[in-house]
Amino acid sequence: MTAAVGQWVAMMLPALHVASEEGGNGFTPPTIGDFFPPAILFEGTWFQIDRIWIIRIVTTIVLVTVFVLAARRAKLVPGRFQAAIEYLLEFVRRQIVYEILGKVEGQRFVPMITTIFFSILAFNITSIVPGLNLAGTSRVGLPLLLALWVMMAYWWAGIRKQGLGGYLKASLFPPVCKQMPLLALIITPIEAVQIFVVRPASLTIRLLANMIAGHIMLVLCFTATEFFLLHASGAFKALSALTLAGGIFVTLFELLVGFLQAYIFSLLAAAYIQMSLEEEH
Repeated sequence: MTAAVGQWVAMMLPALHVASEEGGNGFTPPTIGDFFPPAILFEGTWFQIDRIWIIRIVTTIVLVTVFVLAARRAKLVPGRFQAAIEYLLEFVRRQIVYEILGKVEGQRFVPMITTIFFSILAFNITSIVPGLNLAGTSRVGLPLLLALWVMMAYWWAGIRKQGLGGYLKASLFPPVCKQMPLLALIITPIEAVQIFVVRPASLTIRLLANMIAGHIMLVLCFTATEFFLLHASGAFKALSALTLAGGIFVTLFELLVGFLQAYIFSLLAAAYIQMSLEEEH
């Protein structure tokens, strides 16, 4: 029983942090190095492939496969699989896009925000999949890429509707600047930083930080379980039950966080686009 639990715990770890530098059975906590695993292919080049890239590639293939199968097997009376996919699609369309942008404006952005939602959800969930154990969003590249996509989308939406001059005027010069022009010297730089820096940075950092924190908590719980179960002596072995329960709780919590981060990122994307369509803020 002990060996079976130990094997399951090992599967939940990206690496076993139980060996000390001297080669003993000391407890070594997770480090930032977990998010920068060694290269597997093309080391030292722009095309370097490591474990996180493999996770992203596998997740992308699985995600595309799921939707291709759902589309090809679609029936008038849906089964459980089709119903689950349709429920999530409707959730994104109605509870995020239409709720924020309205049906008329929102129809144009349904494909984009749906792609963002499902991509983030899939890449987040890999953090709790045995054998993968790392979120595809736990390194800055992917969150930043999605945030820049959102930024380009709300620029494009605002400029398309109001023109470049109209969009910059509405975004950088709030109505209060018309009444008190001198305030523009203070407000306009703040608005510029918000549009060009704060919005994409907040999207990136929020997603990245949550997934990094979740990974560290998971590794701490399961590493502690492995250490207490297999290497501790006497009564200390009983602590493995506590850390194992904590690891299971964190795993379930990480699933919730993965969904919430996909929801929040998509919701903010829709909100930023909606703000860019307003003629006055």
